[in-house]
Formats: sequence, C-alpha cells, structure tokens
Amino acid sequence: MKVVAIARTNVRRMLRERSNIFFVFVFPLAIILLIGAQFGGDFNPGIGTFRADAGELSAAIVEGLEADGDLRIAEYSTSGDLRTAVERGGVQAGVFLPEGMDDQVRAGEVIEIGFVARPDGFGAQLQSTVSAVISEVMTPVAAAEFASSQTDTGFDEALALADEQAGTIASLTVETSALGEAIFPDTLGRFDLGAAQQLVLFVFLTALAGSAALILTRQLGISQRMLSTPTSVRTVVLGEGAGRWATAMVQGLYIVAATFLIFGVNWGDPVGAFLILVTFSAVGAGAGMLMGAVFSNDQQAAGVSVVLALGLAALGGSMLPAELFSPTMQKVAHITPHAWALDGFAELVRRNGAVADILLELGVLTIYAIVLFVIAGWRLRAVITRP
Repeated sequence: MKVVAIARTNVRRMLRERSNIFFVFVFPLAIILLIGAQFGGDFNPGIGTFRADAGELSAAIVEGLEADGDLRIAEYSTSGDLRTAVERGGVQAGVFLPEGMDDQVRAGEVIEIGFVARPDGFGAQLQSTVSAVISEVMTPVAAAEFASSQTDTGFDEALALADEQAGTIASLTVETSALGEAIFPDTLGRFDLGAAQQLVLFVFLTALAGSAALILTRQLGISQRMLSTPTSVRTVVLGEGAGRWATAMVQGLYIVAATFLIFGVNWGDPVGAFLILVTFSAVGAGAGMLMGAVFSNDQQAAGVSVVLALGLAALGGSMLPAELFSPTMQKVAHITPHAWALDGFAELVRRNGAVADILLELGVLTIYAIVLFVIAGWRLRAVITRP
C-alpha cells in the first residue's frame, strides 16, 4: 500500500539521520536520568564523620547520628579525606570530632566540634540536625559538670548518675500529620514523573522536527514526481501524515520501553498508556505536517519547531508539574494538548486508573489531532498541486 510505503520511507529517513542518534535516543534518557537523580524519590543526605580518637563522647555522637534513619553516615580515617568528600559531593556535610574530648570535659574545657557543608546544599538543615544530636549527648555531661561543681561528687560518678536519670525521664514525642491530599503519592517512583513529562515533550518535538523533511520533499520535487505516477494527491497527503505519526510513535515507544527496562518506570495500564501515546503522536504529527505545509524553508521550520515545542511543553507541564501551577495557570495550561496527555498519564500512574478513566483526555487529544490533520491536509494538498 502506497500510504504505508511513504510512511515507512519517512521513518527510515529519520533513523538514518546521524544527529537523531543523540537527540532521539540518547538525549531524552539523559534528561530523565538527570531529573530523577535530582528531584525524584527519597533523599537521604550523607554526613561524614572524622574521629581523632576512639573516645566515648565521640562514639556516642556518631551513634546518635546513625540512629537517624533519614541520614546516611560515613566515617573517614582522616580529616583531609572528609573535606575532599564534602567538596566533591560524596557527602553533604562533615563533622570533625577532636582528640581528647573526654579529657576536655573532665577538665571543664570548651570542646570545639568542626562542621563543614557545601554552600549550595542542605548545610543549614544538617547543621541543626547535628547540633540536636550533640546537645542530646552532651546534656548528661553538662548535668554532671554542674553536680560535681556544686557537691563533693566526682565527675565520673555524677556522669553515671546523670546517664541513669536521663533514661528515666520521659522524652518529648512529636507527631506530624499531613492535611489534605498529597499532590504526589508515596508510591511514585523516582523516574515516573519525569519520564511522562519528557515523553510528551520529545514526542511533540520530534513530530514538529519532521516538518523539515516534508519541506525538503517539496523542495526536491519528490511530491510532484509521485503525483506523476499513478498516485493520487490524497495518497500523498495521507502518506506524509502517516509518516509524521510513525516517527512520533517511534520516539514515544522507544522512551516507554527504555525507561521501563532501564529505570523501572511505571506507565500504569498498558492499554491506556498506548492509547495516550497514539493520540498524542497524532496531535504532534498533525502539527508537524501543518508546519511542513506552511513554511517553505526547512531551517526556518526547524527554528520555529524548537521554540514552539519547548514553549508548549513548559506551558503544558512538561518542565514543571502542572499540579504546582496556580489554579488560573492550570486552566491556561489546558489550552495545550500536552496538559491533557499528562493528565491522562497522571490518572494511570498516580491514581491507578484504567482506560475508562481517561476517556475525556483521549477525546480531547483526538479532537486536536483531527482538527490539525484536516487543516494540514488541506494546506499540503494546495501546496503540492500548485503549478
């Protein structure tokens, strides 16, 4: 069938373009990896510790830090190694416990504990955490110092008594609860959110970029030569439209398969995810076909494609989740097909929806695709039949 042959030729041209090896296959996964590594999943900050000796106080401080399940504690053998680890981002902060802490306490001296953190990280929050642990460890020590200074009790005896009494004192319990419904569920994977956003962005971008190939086809007279054969204008138009859709589907299916296999991304109901991809690829194909019929210069079309694709992606929630937009901006975002596609993926992934739950999104995307294809087909027919 000639329509299929034209579409297959367009896909082959896209795959043979050397620059697409990076922009179609490597770049999307790199962006998803970057977003997932920076913002996805749980964050367990690392704190490095250096102990100049194996004293009881320094050991107690390290144990207190390790007791916090939200922290990742790493011990270093030298202070230089710890500083290097903080500088290179191996840990987010470092705690330096000096030599002779136990003797300094008994002598009533001030202990200086070092703390370093990167200026672009969570230094202030981690410093508060470290200070709280040190305060908890040193509270019995301060009580023992006071007791030994005011009575005839020795420091070691007072410290043992303070430790014993500290275990009998009821500790303060803090309970936290979240009000309302969480924007993102706890079950959302590290890469799940970014994968859907980047799929929508790159599928539309690849479809628009295909307008350059359509313009070259017109410039080289390939369309006119096809019409000189027993091939109707309708077949050429349908074939070019199918070619734009097929290239967008190749991009989308690759991202879905690669992110599932490499990052374990959850795409929800497979049938629903496939239908969203099919309809959204058709939207991108219609837009790319329209641009290929309107513009007469492939470089001009390529520049406009990038600006338009990135602009609509940003407005539609492909760069910042639409859930974080204001109510007004959320309504504005739904001018774009991107927002409807992302709504569909959100229903499938975050709320475990099925096809019946995304009928509205599929319907809107189908309308977008039909309108764009009708306008693009009318315009392309006029262009390739022009004398």
